[in-house]
Amino acid sequence: METLDKNFVSRSGLGSGSKDNYEPPTVSELQRLLWTNADCGHVDQVWPNLHLGDAWTARDKSTLKRLGITHILNAADGTFNINTGARYYKDMDMDIHYYGIEAFDAPDFNLSTFFDPAAKFIRAGLSTLGGKVFVHCAMGISRAATLVLAFLMICEKMTLVEAIKTVSAHRNISPNIGFLSQLRELDTSFVKERRR
Repeated sequence: METLDKNFVSRSGLGSGSKDNYEPPTVSELQRLLWTNADCGHVDQVWPNLHLGDAWTARDKSTLKRLGITHILNAADGTFNINTGARYYKDMDMDIHYYGIEAFDAPDFNLSTFFDPAAKFIRAGLSTLGGKVFVHCAMGISRAATLVLAFLMICEKMTLVEAIKTVSAHRNISPNIGFLSQLRELDTSFVKERRR
């Protein structure tokens, strides 16, 4: 937290643990918060039974089997992205539930339209007996990370700061500036709801 000013720490509620005074940080403050020293492997567990990773892991069926993955959310689906699809996993001797989103890692891409459906898919996977969810894109740091952050905010009632700190403790992430703005809008809407 050395890179964060005292004003930000106070407004974000980082010091108190209370959401009563929480104000969503600016995008530049969020970018500074993302600067961590966490490792970034091909796949990392960032929440109980929730794994975040890259295309290499998405294509490595033996790793997916070893991890016990039952649900895969591909945030880079499609012909010009990571074109696995549900059929790619058909020959595995376990039933894989698949959800693909054809998202592009561009600041002007509206990923927020997928926040709720992705959160519901992740929640359903984690609620399944023995369910383990793998969320990925090409590198597992922008598109997929954004959807995991949105899940933590929507389903686990975290603030954006709490979600970033939770995921960043296990994996370096770096949503693009457009995705950070969309997450900030979601955060702002939850703050307004809490104050009603």
